[in-house]
Amino acid sequence: MTETAKTATRMRSEIEEIPEALERLIASGSVAIAEAATELRRIDPRLVTTIARGSSDHAAAYLKYAFEVYGGLPVASLGPSVSSIYGATLRLDRSVSLAISQSGQSPDIVETARMSRAGGALAIALTNDIRSPLAHVCDHCFDIAAGPERSVAATKTFVNSVVAGLLLLAHWKQDDRLIEALGRLPGHCRQAIDCRWDPLMERMQARDSLYVLGRGPSLAIANEMALKFKETCQVHAEAYSAAEVMHGPVSIVDKGFPLLVLAANDASRGAVAGAIEKLAASGPDIFATGAPLPCSTQLASAATGHPATDPLLAIVSFYAFIEELARRRGKNPDVPPNLRKVTETV
Repeated sequence: MTETAKTATRMRSEIEEIPEALERLIASGSVAIAEAATELRRIDPRLVTTIARGSSDHAAAYLKYAFEVYGGLPVASLGPSVSSIYGATLRLDRSVSLAISQSGQSPDIVETARMSRAGGALAIALTNDIRSPLAHVCDHCFDIAAGPERSVAATKTFVNSVVAGLLLLAHWKQDDRLIEALGRLPGHCRQAIDCRWDPLMERMQARDSLYVLGRGPSLAIANEMALKFKETCQVHAEAYSAAEVMHGPVSIVDKGFPLLVLAANDASRGAVAGAIEKLAASGPDIFATGAPLPCSTQLASAATGHPATDPLLAIVSFYAFIEELARRRGKNPDVPPNLRKVTETV
């Protein structure tokens, strides 16, 4: 590890805590998760809804793909304003609602979870504070066990929120292979923290715009990466599906434009590679992590051996990268301008 990478910020310390935070979650959350999984098998829901904002909404998007691909259930994101601003009540019988919030404080998330439960859903909170208002309005509450997170940019709470949802899915569907993959995840995350993305680091020190591309769960990771570029570096980044980028956004991809591509080792790999071949004709600078892609600079990556967990390693490597990039650009990633750790919206 370089001296630059060792420079202490709260964000860097919290990134390095990710493996231990995951170990706590896996060890401490098994009873609560098993109880909820048993109830889910009993009620046999036909729909999953998610309630979240910010990084938590990116975690929800990751879980959407996981629940649909590996659980066979449709997942819809509920707009918190539908309840908190417009006062609507939705009919949600035979459904489960996942409310994700590291603080559990935001009034609109709490109100939407309350409404979901009143509408007939089994409401489950994924939060880092089991004494929060969100925990009190839900049927079940999972402590994501991330420990205190003081840096404004969420890192370990994002990873633990996703893993808490994946643990629920794995135990609900009694998917032993996924359970085993999640148990090995802390060790893989230790490897991912040490994956350096120096080629992209050099490219982005003087660049203020890029696209981040992915598909499936990796699209959720792309959204989280784009947010962190903005939060920590004040770099304008947009996340797109490797399919959707061809429907308009491709028009500004020209020679030298940076593209960060998340090439997961799953069923999306061929489609992503095909899209990148088309984009390469415009001459962008393409950086890829995961599966090797044509016309790209390959970034270091770790792998879990399971397509439901592999994309999480990309975000762990990225967090280490973006914290260092922020400092190289003269920014303090712990105190980004105009932001607070807890954002409460109505």
